[in-house]
Amino acid sequence: MSRFTDVLLVSPLADGRTWVIQRDFGYDVGEEGSGDTIEVPEGFQTDFASVPSVAWPLIPRWGKYGKAAIVHDFMYWDQNKTRKESDDIFREAMGVLGVASWRRFLMYRAVRLVGGLSWRANRKRREQGKNRVRPAPSKADEAKTW
Repeated sequence: MSRFTDVLLVSPLADGRTWVIQRDFGYDVGEEGSGDTIEVPEGFQTDFASVPSVAWPLIPRWGKYGKAAIVHDFMYWDQNKTRKESDDIFREAMGVLGVASWRRFLMYRAVRLVGGLSWRANRKRREQGKNRVRPAPSKADEAKTW
């Protein structure tokens, strides 16, 4: 069975919508030890599930599916797999987390229908040299925060 490789540790940014991964986090695709692991690096910025506010009563940005949403968000940024593969892994990962089948279906259909907009926008941002992975703070920077 597939599994998440580590505990999720995140910290919010000042905008109130974006979170930063505080330590590497991953997901073994297909089954544990399959050799196909999605590695979300420390410093990656995510908004969890990119759900329009009108849909929040049914599907909030954060829920039981949060880890799967981050992995999916990273795959859409990284684009080392196809969009379809990324969406299928999202659905699989929600199953691992025990997300209700009706919610998995709804979220999967949503990314299949409108996810192309985010996929293309991410490709364009990458081509422009933008990066959603923040560099790790130096020891000097860490000392300043205390």
